[in-house]
Amino acid sequence: MTAAPRIGVIDYGSGNLRSVARALERAGLEPAITGDPAALRAATALVLPGVGAFADAVANLRAKGLDDALREWLAEGRPYLGLCLGLQLLFDESDEHGRHAGLGLLPGRVERFPERGEDGRPLRVPHIGWNRVRFCGSHPLLEALPREDYYYFVHAYRAVPARQEDVVGRVEYGGWFAAAVARENAFAVQFHPEKSQRAGARLLDAFAAWVRRCA
Repeated sequence: MTAAPRIGVIDYGSGNLRSVARALERAGLEPAITGDPAALRAATALVLPGVGAFADAVANLRAKGLDDALREWLAEGRPYLGLCLGLQLLFDESDEHGRHAGLGLLPGRVERFPERGEDGRPLRVPHIGWNRVRFCGSHPLLEALPREDYYYFVHAYRAVPARQEDVVGRVEYGGWFAAAVARENAFAVQFHPEKSQRAGARLLDAFAAWVRRCA
């Protein structure tokens, strides 16, 4: 039997690591939670979960040398999956509690939802609950997924990519925003697959199949 691909789940002192690891196990992967850059380099793919404040997450990544490890990983074209804050951290900056630089791996910024939607109605922030994601563009991970599905969101900030070609999924909440982004072997989603029941399991199964093809 072929060994399950080893997935480095990045531990930077924030995030729902255990629930993400269990979801990856159900997809037939072997997750290893670690904050050691050397251990991460030995993995087949990386997953960056995220729950918490943008500035704290960036500071913790830098303190552990994980920011450079991530940049090296993506420069080598190796598979990466970002979840929620793991999507937002890829961008140039965020205005969460001030202006803070991100990893700068994708051009764009992260901003808080406005108080009112595009229709002028008050918008409840944070955005919590199930919402329909419409996938667009092309990426190997999307090949096995329906073009529309419902996923679970919990966030007060949203990414505003500078390049529309980096957007591979959109969702409507007071207007359309990026629910999934991708470039080469980096794929990230604003929602939580580990909380999204069958839809989330389908996405992680697709991630597992993609990782096996890349290995």
